[in-house]
Amino acid sequence: MSSSISLRLARQLSTSAATATAAASSTSGASISISKAKSKLKSEHDPDKALKIYSSVSDHYTSPLSSRYAQEYTVKRLAKSHRFSDIEVFLESHKNDKKITEEPFLSSIIRSYGIAGMFDHALKTYHQMDDLGTPRSVVSFNVLLSACVNSKLYDRVPHLFDEIPKKNGFLPDKVSYGVLIRSFCEMGKTELAMERLKEMEEKGVEVTVVIYTTILHSLYKGGKSDEAERIWNEMVKRGCGPDVGAYNVKIMNIQGGEPEGVKGLIEEMSNAGLKPDTISYNYLMSCYCRNGMMDEAEKVYEDLETNGCNPNASTFRTLIFYLCRSERFEAGYRVFRESVTANKIPDVNTLKYLVHGLVNSSKVKDAKEMIRTMKKKFPPNVVKVWIKLEHELGLAKAEDSGIKSNDTNVA
Repeated sequence: MSSSISLRLARQLSTSAATATAAASSTSGASISISKAKSKLKSEHDPDKALKIYSSVSDHYTSPLSSRYAQEYTVKRLAKSHRFSDIEVFLESHKNDKKITEEPFLSSIIRSYGIAGMFDHALKTYHQMDDLGTPRSVVSFNVLLSACVNSKLYDRVPHLFDEIPKKNGFLPDKVSYGVLIRSFCEMGKTELAMERLKEMEEKGVEVTVVIYTTILHSLYKGGKSDEAERIWNEMVKRGCGPDVGAYNVKIMNIQGGEPEGVKGLIEEMSNAGLKPDTISYNYLMSCYCRNGMMDEAEKVYEDLETNGCNPNASTFRTLIFYLCRSERFEAGYRVFRESVTANKIPDVNTLKYLVHGLVNSSKVKDAKEMIRTMKKKFPPNVVKVWIKLEHELGLAKAEDSGIKSNDTNVA
């Protein structure tokens, strides 16, 4: 990225307060509420537009917690476009805010750096707390550990865990231990995770169902089903769950098998007074898909709303992929349209699979409409993929020459 772009961004950020003041003094209809801003950021994939949305409302926020998600959405959009210099300018500008002396506010900067995978910047911010006049506690420490995990620097977590609390005079809590145990599990060192679990018990630190679930997932992933069952039984015996997340981990372990096994666990959850969520039903749908039972998979998808759930990006991605494998491209296109409405559009590779299928099955009009939609939804670095595909498939040429297809759109 050129220095001129970063300079332009810095100037934009430096005038955020003036923009906010102008917005506040204008008519009420021109102002954007916090909830509306977050909603717009969720569906806005262009990083420049996301930044503009954030800048227009950030100074109206009454607390760092209320602005946290808006800030994170903005950082995610910039990170997806690999605009890390802009992320630095964006987040560093927050250190000039008078709220920087509040630990939650500063912690949001650390968290955002972690989301972007910029852990060195997160650690630097943590070390600046004394100079900035911000008090330290286990709160910012936990955020720093999470930033390390989000940056996939799992091997650095144990060192930070053992060093920082001693240096700053506080004790790790259940959240701290949860992040530490997750780091061991991510490294495949479940035995070390179990040692820390025992340490928690000895020190009287609460072992949560989330920690048990993290270890369960690691054991199942490592093929240690018997050990996982032992942990499951220990969790139940201690009255620490299981909850929906723990059941989903168990379901995940058998999703490659027979659908009846997944259905059985979902029924067991319901009988235990737990409400299966979208992830639970996604596993059941995936299991049907893997077994070639596409009618049943579509039924699970169609019944999500009845079951009090909403499809997520994984729902749409999985179903579209397997519908394409089954050459049910019309159905795949219908599900794509629904993903657009829900602002949960699947990844590029899955959608390229669908576009090729539509063209090969003479659904050229649908393919062209799909590409037009994608070109409107995403920033230039993603749009160029669709422009290239459009030319490779001859869709741009067909449109320019006035060629008409005989197919019809799927509503």
